[in-house]
Amino acid sequence: MAVLKPFKGLRPPKELAEKVASQPYDVLNSEEARAEAAGNPYSLLHIIKPEIDLPEDTDNYSEAVYQKAKENFEKFKAEGWLKPDDDKYLYIYAQTMYGKTQYGVVGCASVDDYMNNVIKKHELTRKDKEKDRMKHVRATNANMEPVFFTYPAIDEVDKIVADFVKNNAPEYDYISDDNFGHHFWVIRDKKIIDRLVELFASLPSTYVADGHHRTAAAALVGNEKRQANPNHVGNEEYNYFLAAHFPANQLTIIDYNRVIKDLNGMTKEVLLEKLATSFNIREVGPEIYRPDRLHNFSMYLDGMWYSLTAKRDTYNDCDPVGVLDVTILTQEVFAPLFNIKDLRTDKRIDFVGGIRGLCELKKRVDSGEMAVAFALWPVSMDQLINIADSGKIMPPKTTWFEPKLRSGLVVHELD
Repeated sequence: MAVLKPFKGLRPPKELAEKVASQPYDVLNSEEARAEAAGNPYSLLHIIKPEIDLPEDTDNYSEAVYQKAKENFEKFKAEGWLKPDDDKYLYIYAQTMYGKTQYGVVGCASVDDYMNNVIKKHELTRKDKEKDRMKHVRATNANMEPVFFTYPAIDEVDKIVADFVKNNAPEYDYISDDNFGHHFWVIRDKKIIDRLVELFASLPSTYVADGHHRTAAAALVGNEKRQANPNHVGNEEYNYFLAAHFPANQLTIIDYNRVIKDLNGMTKEVLLEKLATSFNIREVGPEIYRPDRLHNFSMYLDGMWYSLTAKRDTYNDCDPVGVLDVTILTQEVFAPLFNIKDLRTDKRIDFVGGIRGLCELKKRVDSGEMAVAFALWPVSMDQLINIADSGKIMPPKTTWFEPKLRSGLVVHELD
């Protein structure tokens, strides 16, 4: 049984919503966040990337950063840039990208559901990133950003959402700088709220689509609070955390690609020779080549693009993880040829979301920053759910969802 709980959200006034809303904390580095928030004191980046308000040489994980997050959050509330709703509500958050709109129900998920694996995961978390987000949640005593969940579509939920959207004007409705539409409604009708809660309770599981570190941090801090409270009864606000739930049939996963700093002592010729053991290789030329099917990869090396098609003995169709292209690349290329054993910690590999385009791979190799790039066919939603249901874990940086949820349209306080 999956918990969906209404809550009293903190939200920006309508006239400030577009200025407050920001990209998630992990999409921008500090330099990019500083530039994006320049001249905009309302941007939530001042809370979720608070180092932008400190000297540029500040350690991003220093205590001063978390204290600045707390200070800025208190300022937003004092100035009325984030104001509490009158009661506990659910919300609808829709996003439009390239003419397609996806509709999510925003409410609180349960710490117990996370601990008991009702909320299923498909990626491992990095302890350093988990610790960072836990410190941020502790400092602000709030979930500043929603985590991105998915679930098998329920026809009645779809109908309720469609009818509500048709018959009610959105609270917020704007197009962000990346040309994506963001539309937000407040559900105040208790009958609708109760029915949505009841329908979600019929789900055996929900799934983390994006935001594994934020999910873990929110749940672990909630668990800390319950253990520290001798009068804990179970209905306290810290037992829940902010989540946006989108039906799986409305979502699209795009490619998540890899770049490597060096050839691990190999020449181009040696690398191609070794790759030929596991792949059928075709030199394409200097024009960008995109993978055209599962188990087909593109590689950019020394100014040329190559098509790499995995040979049949490099993957296992009966294993939901073993059949993944990221698994093939890890087992047949990164570990044996580049000596990259742990993708979560090795500094010689970096990951590039497909939204940046394959030109970003070419740019990073041509600049000399990286030596070689690999582009992959994207994972499907069915694969993600099958892996999560089987209790297995994808290799890190496997899925990239777009558009990203905007942070700041609603915030959840833990007390």
